[in-house]
Amino acid sequence: MKTILKYIILFAVIFISSDLFAQNIHFIQNGVIEYEKRSNMYALIKKKINKDNESYLNEAFEQYKKNNPQFKVAKSTLNFTRDKSLYKWPTVEETVNNNWLASDVLADLKNTIATNFDLQNSVTQKSVYEDTYLVKDSVRKINWKITDETREIAGYECRRANAVIMDSVYVVAYYSNQIAVSGGPESFTGLPGMILGLALPHENVTWFATKVSEVTVPEKDLTAPTKGKPTDNKGLKAILLGAMKDWGEYAHPIFKAFSL
Repeated sequence: MKTILKYIILFAVIFISSDLFAQNIHFIQNGVIEYEKRSNMYALIKKKINKDNESYLNEAFEQYKKNNPQFKVAKSTLNFTRDKSLYKWPTVEETVNNNWLASDVLADLKNTIATNFDLQNSVTQKSVYEDTYLVKDSVRKINWKITDETREIAGYECRRANAVIMDSVYVVAYYSNQIAVSGGPESFTGLPGMILGLALPHENVTWFATKVSEVTVPEKDLTAPTKGKPTDNKGLKAILLGAMKDWGEYAHPIFKAFSL
């Protein structure tokens, strides 16, 4: 009887301690997240070399590796509240690499995205070469598979989730439920917490949070972009496919990048 009573008391202490710990967890619902985007330029350039261009691209690639770092790095921010977010890039351009091999659609992608979590829609300002489009549509539906793997990002414990979008783009995300907003960088949302780490392993690009600041975000810092030719995702797809119909094998990676 004493043994049974001892275990009952032990379980009660554990339950009460766990409950008190859960009550003391602070959940963030508004703030600013700074992300660092890293594009593996060596891998991206290597993918562009084929039998038709290897005679000059191989030599150009070797020269590029001697004079340029492996990763192109860019900074972005996500302003968020419980029901809205605005993902954007700094107004001041980073140092430009004038080497023509450093130009890559995915590495240079700089979408501005306003998301309304309550209405489940978004407004994306997307630059496609010389044109700018304003894409208004519902948020991307992603079939996430949550795993048991965890890692720390910007001081937060995050859980891993995997998904496949656009039939072939493999996505790895790390989210923290301590930030109680279902948002993330670019168009990636839909997890039970904020995405602080994002990787497209086969596309050789990552976005990882470097700093999370819990601050009050004024409504003006969540304002959706307004400049651009209005369209939706279906309309943009038709525009892209029409423009690239004669591009052959070069079209597919560019289409994927502009569709993110």
